[in-house]
Amino acid sequence: MGEQVQDQVKPVESVKRPAEVELSQEAVTTTAQPVSAVTTATQGEKRESNGAIGNDAQVAPEVSGEPAAKRVKLDEPETAVPKTDSRDKVKGIALVKAEYLIDTYRRGPAKPATDTIIDDDAAEARLPTDSRDKSGGGKKKKKEKGQNKNREFGSWYDSIRLCNTLANSPEFSPKECRFGDKCSCTHDLRKYLKEGKREDLTTFNGKCPVWEVNGKCHAGWKCRFVSSHSKEIEREDGRKELVLVERDDVAPGNQDDNENRVGVVNIVSTEAKVDLSRKRTKTEKADKYCDWLEKETKELEKIYQAKKEEIEEQREQHRASYTEAPFLASEKRRIYFGPETPVLAPLTTQGNLPFRRMCVELGAQLTYSEMAMTIPLIQGQKSEWALMKAHESEITPPKYTPTSIVQGYDNSKDLKFGTQVSAAKPWQALKAAEVLSNMLPHLRVIDLNCGCPIELVYRSGAGSSLLDAPSKLEKMIRGMSAVSGEIPITAKIRMGTKDNKPTAQKTIERLAFGGYESRERLGAPGCAAITLHGRSRQQRYTKSADWTYIAECAALVKSYNRKKDELADTVREPDARTLPNSPDGKLYFIGNGDCYSHVQYLDHVQNGGVDTVMLARGALIKPWLFEEIEKGQYLDKSASERLGYVEKFVRYGLEAWGSDEVGVGQTRRFLLEWLSFAHRYVPIGLLEHLPPNLQDRPPAYRGRNDLETMLASDNYLDWIKISSLTAESCRKFSGDPFLEGLVLSLLSCRVLVE
Repeated sequence: MGEQVQDQVKPVESVKRPAEVELSQEAVTTTAQPVSAVTTATQGEKRESNGAIGNDAQVAPEVSGEPAAKRVKLDEPETAVPKTDSRDKVKGIALVKAEYLIDTYRRGPAKPATDTIIDDDAAEARLPTDSRDKSGGGKKKKKEKGQNKNREFGSWYDSIRLCNTLANSPEFSPKECRFGDKCSCTHDLRKYLKEGKREDLTTFNGKCPVWEVNGKCHAGWKCRFVSSHSKEIEREDGRKELVLVERDDVAPGNQDDNENRVGVVNIVSTEAKVDLSRKRTKTEKADKYCDWLEKETKELEKIYQAKKEEIEEQREQHRASYTEAPFLASEKRRIYFGPETPVLAPLTTQGNLPFRRMCVELGAQLTYSEMAMTIPLIQGQKSEWALMKAHESEITPPKYTPTSIVQGYDNSKDLKFGTQVSAAKPWQALKAAEVLSNMLPHLRVIDLNCGCPIELVYRSGAGSSLLDAPSKLEKMIRGMSAVSGEIPITAKIRMGTKDNKPTAQKTIERLAFGGYESRERLGAPGCAAITLHGRSRQQRYTKSADWTYIAECAALVKSYNRKKDELADTVREPDARTLPNSPDGKLYFIGNGDCYSHVQYLDHVQNGGVDTVMLARGALIKPWLFEEIEKGQYLDKSASERLGYVEKFVRYGLEAWGSDEVGVGQTRRFLLEWLSFAHRYVPIGLLEHLPPNLQDRPPAYRGRNDLETMLASDNYLDWIKISSLTAESCRKFSGDPFLEGLVLSLLSCRVLVE
């Protein structure tokens, strides 16, 4: 457990800088020389900037050489620069205690150690892929573009690939290969182990972390720790055979099924994904709703686009005509958001299963998958369905200690894991919602992304572009609620698309009550919860999140029950199926943006009026933020504890993605993604002011030990020093020398040394 630090930190005593001592000694020992007025003024500014103001800043008459009037005028308090304390809070700067600063002699306020602009868009949506990453496919080779045309795209695969029929079998008892002699993979196990596969890893003392947990390893002979769970035996005929070893307490199972891993849920079979790709999977609810929605839209257009005299005439004509009943949703499972349930945001790339698993252990009560695109889901793409996997710790009930009874909520039936999707059209959202609800047994909510600022997503009509199309957004939420069975539907939005034109209040009102054209006939869309990120799409991640505006929206949501009663018909009660979290119809509201400490979390919940707070970059930089919120205090994690989290992530990554060459490469990749955020953490024991601010950047500083200094550095040379803890090498990378060194240093970190 890290050292516990109180909320209020007393300012340390000012330490006299060496530069000040040298300057004062210089002023005494320097001989009298004629000095110009400009030089005198410059000396005065220097002394003032170093804290020598008032009497200390006076110039000796024998040194100055200027008239007394000029000397007096220069030393007048009216013209003196006001004294500033180096410990005063400076906006945008994370002030580090003077004893930890590398360059303590500075003129003016401290500056960040680097001027590099950090792009955090990758934390919310993935970037476009490079077509050169994919080998094969087309007959005509595309011409490479860009400045670095000599870049080579490597591969995670073995130099000689072993046939899967032998991957989990004894040397002399392989399964039958359907390709026979035409198989492109080798069937010579000893040749593969000697020439095709790289040497085993010595990380974790050379023991396979997957085998230690499960008692067997699905990677088989391809495992990078295979020597720890294999042996050579002598058969009766005298031949020596290589065999894999399993623990005695392991139940027999299908070793070839690499999808089903112990502790992982929401696994969709290969057959189901093939059926989706071949369009054999039926989405009857979504199809019926789309047909009904098309008819309903035409009827509404006739009513609201017709002239007054035509409306009366149409009413008389349609008085006896048949009107199809509204397509309503089924009753939803009750959910709960409260101060005791901090939420881990849906983070593309970084919000993977190992990271979520680690955050749940540290106190995260609700988690979301990475944002999935609806079209690949409907088409059964393996990569997109892999995002739906969750760890068994994510399907346990969240913490529940409400101040009042929540009507109809059963905590034992609730779980932590939900998923987020992005769609550009209503039919895409509907089909994806129906497929997800049918194929995933462990799903808390389905969240619709309405805030992604990435240009590629925005131009397609998805993400934050839905904020400018409220009618389409309402159709999506209403339709998803109608086809998702008992799974509630939620939405994550931004303040708007432009900085000076926030539209979130109108969007929230529409999601809560529905548009004026559908409110009377269809009721509320059925959105169970809304998450508001306090930034606009144009703002992206610059500036600070606007929690004042979030509080205004929270006040609007709090008036939901009162306004719901005012809008309801006095003759009948609203249909419970149209209300979120029936029977009380409570709409939960979650705030998001720049939460980086338990103090800010409590302030947002108590003073901002939100039900809970969603954590994104704050959790990436310090995952133990959930632990701080739970305990209500700062936790000063040591460098060894932080490195322990890295090791834990690697273990969880190998369990999730496998311990073969591909799995190790996948774990390396996501470790790099996480460390690009984690190195920004400044230990709170080094800060002058608390609470820390997510937007602040520190000046150049050193840690309390060498390991802490290296963990905080964004210089790849310091990360290479971490690899000196062991003397082994790692895979070489080609390309830009700086990037090569950066990647090499990261991959050589203590927990991934080869």
